[in-house]
Amino acid sequence: MSRGTALRRLAAHEGRWLMSLGWWVARRRIGVAPGERALGYAAAQAALVYGLTFVCGVETVGLGVLLAGKAVVHEVMLFIDVYTVLTVLGLQAAAVTRPHVLGAGELRLRDGARREIRIPLERIASVRYDLRFTKEQDKNGDVAELAVGGQTSVTVELSEPVVAVRLLGQRETVRTVRFHADEGRAAVAAVRAAMAARGGTQDGDAAPEVGGAPVRQG
Repeated sequence: MSRGTALRRLAAHEGRWLMSLGWWVARRRIGVAPGERALGYAAAQAALVYGLTFVCGVETVGLGVLLAGKAVVHEVMLFIDVYTVLTVLGLQAAAVTRPHVLGAGELRLRDGARREIRIPLERIASVRYDLRFTKEQDKNGDVAELAVGGQTSVTVELSEPVVAVRLLGQRETVRTVRFHADEGRAAVAAVRAAMAARGGTQDGDAAPEVGGAPVRQG
């Protein structure tokens, strides 16, 4: 991938999370059509995001006092600090305003403003509640993880692979997708119901759920 393409994709990502801040303030969601179900995932990272925001705010005030007599340096650092705070809040805003979306024929999984994986319901072989705490990316190239707060709670196995595109444009073919949902069991039930409505398989209904104890990997 060329440097220009990477820069354009990064700029587009910046624009998406900045736009998410406005939608967050307006309490609106992006890309959720009437009749579709939003599956939230932002709660798992909220405490961390707000904690970082508080720390950045304290740092901004402290540097403002220390650099009070240096106008140029103070203005530069103020800009950097304010932008850092917006970036941190933008992470949460993107997650809140861009939930996973379950439609009549498709499950659309999102990772804030970074990426999106579209899975046709007919390609889902099984879906289950599967709580995992991730320490590192899965080394298996056909597994995609959309972790939040270092965890995933739902695993989707596919009968046919789908193509996932990363932030900088790297394309990967995946057969298993792990993602987090704030209400993981409810998300699983909703996906199974949507599959049943389309006449899809429901082998997950007969399979025991994983989640009594966290499964650690890495």
